[in-house]
Amino acid sequence: MYIIPAIDILDKKVVRLREGNYEQATFYDVTLEEMIERYQSNGTEFVHIIDLNGAKGDFSNQEYLFDIIRKTEMKVQYGGGVRSIEKVKELIDAGIHRVIVGTQAITNPDFLPELSRAFTHRETGTGTDQIVVAIDVLDEVIKYSGWMESSPIKLMDYVDTCLNLGFFRFLCTDINKDGKLGGAGVELYQKLLDHSPFIKLIASGGISSMDDIRAVQQYKVEACVVGKAIYEGHISIDEIKDWNLKSLISF
Repeated sequence: MYIIPAIDILDKKVVRLREGNYEQATFYDVTLEEMIERYQSNGTEFVHIIDLNGAKGDFSNQEYLFDIIRKTEMKVQYGGGVRSIEKVKELIDAGIHRVIVGTQAITNPDFLPELSRAFTHRETGTGTDQIVVAIDVLDEVIKYSGWMESSPIKLMDYVDTCLNLGFFRFLCTDINKDGKLGGAGVELYQKLLDHSPFIKLIASGGISSMDDIRAVQQYKVEACVVGKAIYEGHISIDEIKDWNLKSLISF
């Protein structure tokens, strides 16, 4: 398991939200470029960037983000306002390594089948490996639209639907844990992996220490996303680099 550092961007500034609430945003005195530069090292090759403006349909950050992404050797896992097949292609063509899809996949029953067809048959042959399906969960209910709406689709049924379409990598956020530094939602991850042992699961939400990371590792997840714990000084960048390098060597 490797650690993916998270950077949330709002109005071109690095922030963290509590439970996805824009009114509970903490701004940090550091730029996106500076954060990426700090993370980059052997073993730590991924960074998780969420465009919070894009999540609300405002793409004013996009050129700023694209310019930085083009300059870095880090692989970017990107989310925020991905509502169309064209947007997914645009992001990948701009150098994004993985694109996160969420709300549209839940609300539009045609979106995932169309996305599967588009990427399975692309001339580049990249396939669905570059797609990450976001599952934001509150008490086993899937939430979307900034966690304001609830889906009637059962969690495990949704996972099965995605798998049948060829999507196997999931970013799972336990909303109860997000931004609180109270520990990861390992029970949720265990249920998902018990149901589908072969999915590539990226854990998100609540990680506050290296002990939490070790606890998540026991559940055989592919990776975990860490954000606020870094900014608040609970986990150091050196600890992340050391962990990822050891994971790379052991792999």
